[in-house]
Amino acid sequence: MMYSWPVALPYRHVLTVPTMPQAVRLARETAEQALLEWNIARGHPAVDPALLILSELVTNSVRHAAAYSPEVTVLYAAGRETLAFGVHDRHPERPPLRASATAGRGGGLATVMELTADLGGTAVVRGDTDGGGKSVWVTLPL
Repeated sequence: MMYSWPVALPYRHVLTVPTMPQAVRLARETAEQALLEWNIARGHPAVDPALLILSELVTNSVRHAAAYSPEVTVLYAAGRETLAFGVHDRHPERPPLRASATAGRGGGLATVMELTADLGGTAVVRGDTDGGGKSVWVTLPL
């Protein structure tokens, strides 16, 4: 694969699903299960925003990458003080990450960036080494 894990996070899970609308629900349900297994309380203030961010990222892949990427891969990782997830697809375009929508574009990613910033987290787009895809990684403090 062309994606890489955040450094030093002991809990990890990978989900690869067809790039179809059902992927959003499955990615969210998988995240909820992983968080439960990793003893990250559902009531933690970062959990609901993290699930929304994840849903937006997977939705973005489903909407924009399906023609290029028959599958989307969601990578989940956590540690005692950090929650991270990446959404990987094979669409070659690397979307700009900015906190406000301009000219009607970037609504979902604008939401991602605003929530990430509100939680004190970071977001980055990492291109595949072959230039044929990318991962959007979000890291949030717990």
